[in-house]
Amino acid sequence: MACSTEFIDFICDALAPLGEVSARKMMGDYVIYVNGKCVITACDNCAYVKKLDCIAPRMADAETGCAYPGAKESYILDFSDRRHALRVIATLWDALPFPKKKKAKTI
Repeated sequence: MACSTEFIDFICDALAPLGEVSARKMMGDYVIYVNGKCVITACDNCAYVKKLDCIAPRMADAETGCAYPGAKESYILDFSDRRHALRVIATLWDALPFPKKKKAKTI
């Protein structure tokens, strides 16, 4: 089941205090960017974030799961406490690299 646009809008609105937020549709699901970095994979109306050591203490009680078959296990970020979610994403953002720029194809 794909994500609803209402769910994506809710997440984007919740993350707005962190800066520029955008969502990109990918095969029925979405990836959500904050200030140019991919921070959330949204599938089946769940927000998945990478399992990194920097957020492990904050996500100790969080559920885990895979966004899609073959994906690495991720934390499921609960947005019921928006301040907690913002702290997790801000910490994660600091640890994640910017996406690599693609080189132009030469013919």
